[in-house]
Amino acid sequence: MPLADRRIRVLVAKPGLDGHDRGAKVIAAAFRDAGFEVIYTGLHQTPEMVAAAASQEDVDVVAMSVLSGAHMTLFPRVRELLDSEGLRHVLLTGGGIIPGEDAASLAEVGVGRVFGPGTTTGEAVEYIREWFAGREDPY
Repeated sequence: MPLADRRIRVLVAKPGLDGHDRGAKVIAAAFRDAGFEVIYTGLHQTPEMVAAAASQEDVDVVAMSVLSGAHMTLFPRVRELLDSEGLRHVLLTGGGIIPGEDAASLAEVGVGRVFGPGTTTGEAVEYIREWFAGREDPY
């Protein structure tokens, strides 16, 4: 099916030991309201679990919520695992308390835009829509 004819599939993931999932649930609901297909992993996922779910669910986007301060470990590890699974075409994005210099470092290893406090859900929805519209069908 051509990209323009299908819904965007997003995996919302909550990796690591951080138990604060309100933001992940809010963004999952916003994505669903925007017409995306949403899979939510729940709390305490390992990077391996996130990558496996992304592969099994055939998602376009992995959106991770990381509030624990482990973003410089979790995002690169998930990117590495996605790439090793042949999922280089999957956008890895997310949010949390992520300093600008860390966001720049994450971009260098293939992580898309990361969103911090005060970001509207609409900004995240628009970012994913624009990314999806600009990509080539990997199939």
